[in-house]
Amino acid sequence: MGWFERNVMEPGKLPLLLALISFVLTFLITRGITRLIRAGKGPFGNVSSGGVHVHHVVPGVILTIVGGFGAVAGGQHGFGSCLAAVLFGIGAGLVLDEFALVLHLADVYWSPDGRKSVEMVVLTASLVGLLLIGFSPLGVNDLSEDQQQNRAVVLVNVVVNFGFALIALFKGKVRLAVLGVIIPVVAVIAAVRLARPASPWARRFYRNRPRARAKSSLRAYHHDRRWVGPQRRFQDWIGGAPDPEVARSLERR
Repeated sequence: MGWFERNVMEPGKLPLLLALISFVLTFLITRGITRLIRAGKGPFGNVSSGGVHVHHVVPGVILTIVGGFGAVAGGQHGFGSCLAAVLFGIGAGLVLDEFALVLHLADVYWSPDGRKSVEMVVLTASLVGLLLIGFSPLGVNDLSEDQQQNRAVVLVNVVVNFGFALIALFKGKVRLAVLGVIIPVVAVIAAVRLARPASPWARRFYRNRPRARAKSSLRAYHHDRRWVGPQRRFQDWIGGAPDPEVARSLERR
């Protein structure tokens, strides 16, 4: 039996695979269409009703609801569950493509803030991919049969790893905290390292520790200088660069 049969096609994994494929393809197709609309090319155009611009997050929410309830009603097997997974993946792709719009309650699609949508899509696809290849949330996938029968051991694993992920979140390391829910070692590393200077942890515990504040700020500066540029170029390559006019107008505010 090969890797694909062992890790993907086992019972319950096919709907997840279909949802992930639908999610990624929907995002890529949607970004391709919006970039053509932005450039004034092709037969596509914005959808309006009664003078109101209908964003694609609207059909996305509808498809997510239909697919989600369909998946709950259909179980993990059969054509119905696969169809529900595809609908859910398409809906989630449309919704998260406009995640920044929902977050800011403003049309920031082509602004620098719009990069949050691309970041959320990449993070979601990565987490679902990890689940697909066998990682289990909260680090309980490597337990022996005896440990699996001992609910106390499972509970301790869940609570400890969740605690590390929560500390990482309060230290301002949101991406690592979310990723740490799936891969425990990531949460541990993020939890023991210095907090980001503007994080709740730094405001609470570094208030009377000037050396810790200075070290945290210096480390954050070097990290951002090294990684923010490549990260933004990657996001712009996937989703399109922000409009310069929009970026300048936001800077003047």
